[in-house]
Amino acid sequence: MDLLAKQVVEGFISGLHKSPFHGFSAEFAEHKVYNNGESTRHIDWKLFAKTDKLFTRRYEEETNLRCHLIIDNSSSMHYPFLKQQSLSSLNKIGFSALASACIMQLLKKQRDAVGLSIYSDEYDYYAPEKGSERHRRMLLHKLDEVVQGYKSSTSTKTYTYLHQIAEKLRRRSLIFLFTDMFQTDVEEEKLFEALRHLTYNKHELVLFHVIDKEKEFDFKFGDRPMRFTDVESGEKLDLYADNIKDDYARIMEKYFADLKLKCGQYGIKYVLADVKDNFEKILSTYLVERQKFV
Repeated sequence: MDLLAKQVVEGFISGLHKSPFHGFSAEFAEHKVYNNGESTRHIDWKLFAKTDKLFTRRYEEETNLRCHLIIDNSSSMHYPFLKQQSLSSLNKIGFSALASACIMQLLKKQRDAVGLSIYSDEYDYYAPEKGSERHRRMLLHKLDEVVQGYKSSTSTKTYTYLHQIAEKLRRRSLIFLFTDMFQTDVEEEKLFEALRHLTYNKHELVLFHVIDKEKEFDFKFGDRPMRFTDVESGEKLDLYADNIKDDYARIMEKYFADLKLKCGQYGIKYVLADVKDNFEKILSTYLVERQKFV
């Protein structure tokens, strides 16, 4: 996970060139004269050895950003089932985990703190926001476990656990939620109550709606009869995909449009994330939201 994240982030950064994101990370910008009473943390001792004068390093964008990543780990997020995943072949949970690892890589470059929550039919995992390398390694190991640990017939308790996560976030944070938004046990209004709870205390929430667009939106399954199985409830349905494709497309277009509109009404940043796309949209969204947040 760490190697793949570095590969993605390095490719993304090299493609920025002179974009609006130039100088975004906490990189060295210039020296300034050290004044008595200031912290000695950023004194350039090598320069002191050459000049016998004290200078401190000034950085371009140094903040104390706190970021919390939330991943839906229900059975539907493990669609499509893949025996082995790679950068060019990911299911929804693999895409979400790697996207999270990439954001963590950028946070590392910017010396910011990151936390992680994972939920399904229970609150699987929680780690508070920290900035140490040991902490980041622990989170990467957990992301690896999530990708490899398929849970069969596990529904999503988003409403319940988002409220619990919101209660744990005491200090203002930038929150990224990765979910496919498949809900069967709660009303939509209650789900958005939980999402709104995450925006309390001046938190900023970005909802990454993770889907396999070709299958789940465009419904491209060919003209053969097929058996569809609900991975969360186990319910089965036999049908010809082409016979319902047009009606399905109309329903999904309305659902996605309504979802995006409602997110806008509640001040939630909505981003559609297709597992077949690269991670440029994810990382660009992170940079834009970080700039607004700080």
